[in-house]
Amino acid sequence: MTRSPALRDHVAAGILEIAARVLAERGEGASMGDIAKAAGVARATLYRYFPNRDALLQALVDTATTDLATRIADAKPDEAPVAEALARLTRAVIAATSKYRALTMLDKTAEQEEQARVGLTAPFAALFARGAEEGVFRRDLNIELLIDAYTGLLEGAANRVNQGRLGVEEASAAITSIFLQGALADHGD
Repeated sequence: MTRSPALRDHVAAGILEIAARVLAERGEGASMGDIAKAAGVARATLYRYFPNRDALLQALVDTATTDLATRIADAKPDEAPVAEALARLTRAVIAATSKYRALTMLDKTAEQEEQARVGLTAPFAALFARGAEEGVFRRDLNIELLIDAYTGLLEGAANRVNQGRLGVEEASAAITSIFLQGALADHGD
């Protein structure tokens, strides 16, 4: 009996959801057997969907990249004032990072690193350019420095979320508040 493509995609998505959780809990030591057991499928079934660990990890990276892109699009940063857009993007990134936290712990290929970077770079670069153009951000700091400062806050908070020390909303609010309080232009000149 052949499974319909929709059912096959649904099963694969379920396995990836479980794989993300198992890898986050157990790290790189999690085996394909551990993932199959947690997903409630036989190892043979797991291998039918993902012929090896590399295929599973690549599918997980692809799923996480797609999820992040969807969350960023859903945040509609172009439709909000800069400060609100930054808060929306921050929540989107932290939520995706917490869901796929295992990917932050695993070794990635240069191609996988590039995929993740490109997925984040364009929306933030556009937002920071708009913030500079509109005079929202300080004029004495260049955009690259602001992006680096923001990224540092984002990575630090994402690590705390992944360690279970902060919740997604708490981390998102903290990043946005800390960054914007130091980056907003002083309009009292």
